[in-house]
Amino acid sequence: MNGTLAEARALAQDIRNALPAASDVDVVVCPPFTALHAVSEVLKGSHIAVGAQNMYFEEKGAFTGEVSPLMLLDAGCRYVILGHSERRRQMGETSELVNRKLKLALTAGLTPIVCVGETWPERSAGQTEQVIGEQIASSLTDIPDHALRSVLIAYEPVWAIGTGQVATPDQAEEVHRCIRGLLPSATAEALRILYGGSVTPENCEGLMAKEDLDGTLVGGASLKVDSFAAIVQAAA
Repeated sequence: MNGTLAEARALAQDIRNALPAASDVDVVVCPPFTALHAVSEVLKGSHIAVGAQNMYFEEKGAFTGEVSPLMLLDAGCRYVILGHSERRRQMGETSELVNRKLKLALTAGLTPIVCVGETWPERSAGQTEQVIGEQIASSLTDIPDHALRSVLIAYEPVWAIGTGQVATPDQAEEVHRCIRGLLPSATAEALRILYGGSVTPENCEGLMAKEDLDGTLVGGASLKVDSFAAIVQAAA
């Protein structure tokens, strides 16, 4: 929840200017709903895609205050984040709710980024794999294997988000490998799993060097052009 329209346009333009015109790295920016169309216009013709931070599980109707996948597509979105830990914790979203959103996002043609992650008490109690397993199972219920290949999973340990306390590359790799092991082998091999949680230019390279870590879900560092561009460069 950052940025006026003018600030969002300026940040998007600065990011576009800071990145190469073409790249093998998939880059997505996810501004607030109010800035989606404006940012899409700024990034039109570039290799930088636009995503939303959330959506509702119905296409239209009497759901005051909600935003549908059709509206997101109309605003220029190709991606949508689902089940971010802040929404799970602060807005009470369950994995079952995420699953309903995921099904509609896939039907609408959006690429979903499904977030999972454990709290510090859960990690301290040795429950990380159990918590992640339950979130994956419930969030991906009844999603066929061919559709799963279009889904991105983002592992974001709740204890690392906005705290400056990042998971070590080995800790991230362990959970990413666990996630991959929960899915059919062919699907798991094709699946892209991102890491999110206080990602910076300083720690990104070590994280990205891990075999099962396919990208990052960047938070605060994405609001600063130099740091975001450096993370993209580290991925390249």
